[in-house]
Amino acid sequence: MGLKWVDVQEIAILLADGHPDTDPYSMNFVELRDMVMALPEFEDERDRGGEKVLEAIQTAWKDEQD
Repeated sequence: MGLKWVDVQEIAILLADGHPDTDPYSMNFVELRDMVMALPEFEDERDRGGEKVLEAIQTAWKDEQD
């Protein structure tokens, strides 16, 4: 079973592991959404990843780096 937009913490861990030198706050939401959708485990609709979800992913990703 693949990842969905609601799997914020799991997505953040994968992004932190895959892009350790990337500051999640340095990218816009379009770039972040594309990065999430490029994860091999991700299986959800593009337009379900709204601004609030993307903000939550950014925050969780930053927390993983700290």
